[in-house]
Amino acid sequence: MRSLTPSQTIGPFFGILIPRRDTLVLAAEGTPGRITVQGTVRDGAGEPVSDALIEVWQADAEGRWSHPDDPRDPGPDGSFSGFGRIHVGVDGGFTVETIRPGSVPGPNGAPQAPHLVVGLFARGLLTRLVTRVYFDDEPSNATDTILTRLPTDRRSTLIAVRGAEGRYRFDIALQGPCETVFFDV
Repeated sequence: MRSLTPSQTIGPFFGILIPRRDTLVLAAEGTPGRITVQGTVRDGAGEPVSDALIEVWQADAEGRWSHPDDPRDPGPDGSFSGFGRIHVGVDGGFTVETIRPGSVPGPNGAPQAPHLVVGLFARGLLTRLVTRVYFDDEPSNATDTILTRLPTDRRSTLIAVRGAEGRYRFDIALQGPCETVFFDV
């Protein structure tokens, strides 16, 4: 009888799908409300993960999703898709240039604090990890229906820290004591 074939992970095929390790630009320079979110993806030992893919999905500045299930008017030009993917750099780094999203309706219609939804794909992961990026200077974080359900000591893993004007830092830890909160979706 032959032995079982060893298990294998798939990919990463990110170099084929998204050949550039560059900045993801969802909003052009000069766009009102434009922000930059920079960070690094790290493994459980704190080492950079060089072969991850980050997927961003967000509402526009008025809190409207570019999605058929969002019945609200897509705005004056409807050109902001709020979606994009970026292959992290060899140092695990990523940069997203986008607009600061508006508040969106949450469970039971309660407003949610502005946030980015982030999907992460990487070697050894057979499904994507999903997290959120909230902004540390946003007062509505204190009442966000999702963020307030987390233990207080874990919330900081979802908060992007403001630096220079319009710039935020958000690092993703895949494991360890400061592991980013990931959602089961």
